[in-house]
Amino acid sequence: MGPLCQKLEGHDVVLVVGAPVFRYYPYVKGSYLPQGLRLLHISDDPGETSRAPVGESLIGDSKLSLSALAKLIEGHAPKPAKPRQRIEHRMAPHPPAFEEPCSGGRLTAAQVFAALQEIRPPHTVLVEESPSNLAALHKAWPITEPDTFYTFASGGLGWNLPASVGIALAERDSGRNRPVLAVIGDGSFQYSVQSIWTAAHLQLPMLIVVLCNQEYCILKSFSVLEEAPGVPGFDIPGLDIVSLAHGYGCTAARVETIDAIRSEAVKAWKQNGPTVLEIPITKAVPPLL
Repeated sequence: MGPLCQKLEGHDVVLVVGAPVFRYYPYVKGSYLPQGLRLLHISDDPGETSRAPVGESLIGDSKLSLSALAKLIEGHAPKPAKPRQRIEHRMAPHPPAFEEPCSGGRLTAAQVFAALQEIRPPHTVLVEESPSNLAALHKAWPITEPDTFYTFASGGLGWNLPASVGIALAERDSGRNRPVLAVIGDGSFQYSVQSIWTAAHLQLPMLIVVLCNQEYCILKSFSVLEEAPGVPGFDIPGLDIVSLAHGYGCTAARVETIDAIRSEAVKAWKQNGPTVLEIPITKAVPPLL
């Protein structure tokens, strides 16, 4: 809470529309709001409004509420605002402060994301569960089209891989047939790995990219934040993602170059079934804040 409270210093009112209020990840001790700041919350979800730790909530439709609000402030001349930094891609307000170095000939996560973004078919649906690489993903992959990006809420791992299978099934059953790409870390992949059997059994043409750094990198970042060095179990060497994928009936390959990623990804979206690509990436522990 502390860092966000500091960023809100100097403001009078915060209006949150159609989203949860202060879903903190990670939690950092501190005040919810600076002194004198008023929080107003509009949502059609009574559960979210009841969980909001501070502020005043209105239960209602976001569009109708904003339309009514616009009428209330007609003719109001706001004070000249200070120039604000432009928010890139409508997702991450800042580029990642941490740039992972290349090492041992391995690609960085940013290089993988840039390659995938370059060759993706139009209207590709992206499902993401690689929390330690999220800033790099938002920088490389602009989210500019509605209903094309899915991820977990507030750090709950294990949802995204089976969700991507469900999304691919819905795309086929609805007739939209948009390509589906799931990007997931090798640690996150283990939470719900059995869901790829469903994708294979139903012959869903989707691409699953597993970024392999042989560690639970996001938990290492947490250990740094919590000043808890030496926590065991964060390294996961020896996983054979390709063999696991073959065992569940998927097409799979280990790729280590940009050209190979492009080639295998293009083939994957033309197949009648899921393709799993194991891509070794550099080891780096980015800061959480």
